Amino acid sequence: MSESKVLSWSDLPADCPMPLIERRRVIGAHMMISKVRLSKGFRLATHHHANEQMVCVLSGRAEFVLDEGAPTERRVMLIGGQVLVLPPNAPHGCVAHEDTDILDLFSPPSEKTGVDRT
Repeated sequence: MSESKVLSWSDLPADCPMPLIERRRVIGAHMMISKVRLSKGFRLATHHHANEQMVCVLSGRAEFVLDEGAPTERRVMLIGGQVLVLPPNAPHGCVAHEDTDILDLFSPPSEKTGVDRT
């Protein structure tokens, strides 16, 4: 059993894997959570990954394209207080229409995510 701990977002290192994004991550044995700041104009091309992902929008407004190119393609606009649940391997992309703060949860954890692959 691993040791319990208390962390502060402000004490965690931030990285900027792409322009207009900053994130801080906590990576555990079975899940990962990232506090992410998307600046207005941020764009992430459609991608997919084996992880289940939950995108919890804390503030701001971001548009997600789901299943791009498929007959089931749709676009959803998320605002603060909404959560997008993405099953494993679900194609998705994102555009921040204003500065947007989110919590991203991934299971299982992964050193690489969609923003690291573009």
